[in-house]
Amino acid sequence: MTTDQAVGLTRRDEGPQRATLLELFLDLAFVAALALTSRTLAQRLDWVGGFQALLLLMAIWWVWSATALATDLYHAQRPPVLVTTLWVMLGTILMAGSLPGAFAAHALLFAGTYVAIQVGRGVFLIAAPHNRAERLPPSRFIFWFVVSAVPWLAGGLVAGPARGLLWAAALAIDYGAAWLRYPTPRLGRVPMPEYVVAADHLAERYQQFFTLALGDLILVTTLTYADNDVTTVRTVALLVGFAATVLLWQIYVHRAGALLQAAIEASRDPGGFVRSAPYTHLLMVAGVVATAAGLEVVIAHPTEQTTPWLAGVILGGPALFLAGRARFEYEVFSRVSPSRLVALLVLVVAGPALVFTPALVAGLTATLVLAGVAVSDGVRAHGNPPEPAAPST
Repeated sequence: MTTDQAVGLTRRDEGPQRATLLELFLDLAFVAALALTSRTLAQRLDWVGGFQALLLLMAIWWVWSATALATDLYHAQRPPVLVTTLWVMLGTILMAGSLPGAFAAHALLFAGTYVAIQVGRGVFLIAAPHNRAERLPPSRFIFWFVVSAVPWLAGGLVAGPARGLLWAAALAIDYGAAWLRYPTPRLGRVPMPEYVVAADHLAERYQQFFTLALGDLILVTTLTYADNDVTTVRTVALLVGFAATVLLWQIYVHRAGALLQAAIEASRDPGGFVRSAPYTHLLMVAGVVATAAGLEVVIAHPTEQTTPWLAGVILGGPALFLAGRARFEYEVFSRVSPSRLVALLVLVVAGPALVFTPALVAGLTATLVLAGVAVSDGVRAHGNPPEPAAPST
């Protein structure tokens, strides 16, 4: 790759890179997208609603994740990268606006915008560089996003279950190609060293996005509280939601979250972190989105009975988060705290017992389980924190 700083876009062996204000500006567009995904799930608590919300979240997440990788490989200060980032931001706003009707009247708008973002990003980056080496990464990305564009656009044109199946196939292509390092005819795969260009930068970006996801939880619970009559029990439900938000943040940043950058720098395989981080953090973000959906219902209807699906969302959100957090911890320390496994077991066992209890009881139970994990982390933190181990990926 070029070392000419006057014209080169790519980064290589140039030391740490911090997240830029432009990247933080881009993240603002995802607040609305995550909040609308949570509300979409809250409005349809059944297997169809859960499946649809999962597809929408995976699409939104992949837009952000692919963009984060692009800004990791390229100089964020270069004008072509600025234009590309603004293009993604505009597309994300359009996707967010179409989310409530993504499986109805706005299906083609949602799918078309997703394809335009992913393919357009690569086109902008290919048009800007001045040598073949700089064109290779976006060329690989374009190839695979054009392949997945077929089921994406086909899904936007059909109706019924076929739409969800086509979009699931498209996401399988997108996620699978990334896991395989975008194997492209005549171009090969993305070389592993390219994933290590600025792994410290990606660590910071994932930490920022998880914090942004917690902002979705705060936004949804606050808006729900404001949209309903203020009562004592509803205020208690809001306090439960706030406590859950604080606990999710505390559990995330405890040791593994705070030491992620140091772990990457000390690792024998920092590129492994870069490849696995999108999937690990997707689990945690999905957990936050599901938690927000469950707490929205709890705050709106705190005294109504907990249906099986509501119990699944209220308890499943923290369970997804803890599963992702356990994998995250294993990447940093090559071990998993027993408290995470015990908490997952408690959440599974508590589900049937909470059915037909008031929704507030289910929300409080999930929050108390998270509190137990946080307390366990605090007790263990009295000893010397362990050094990050080389990850096992």
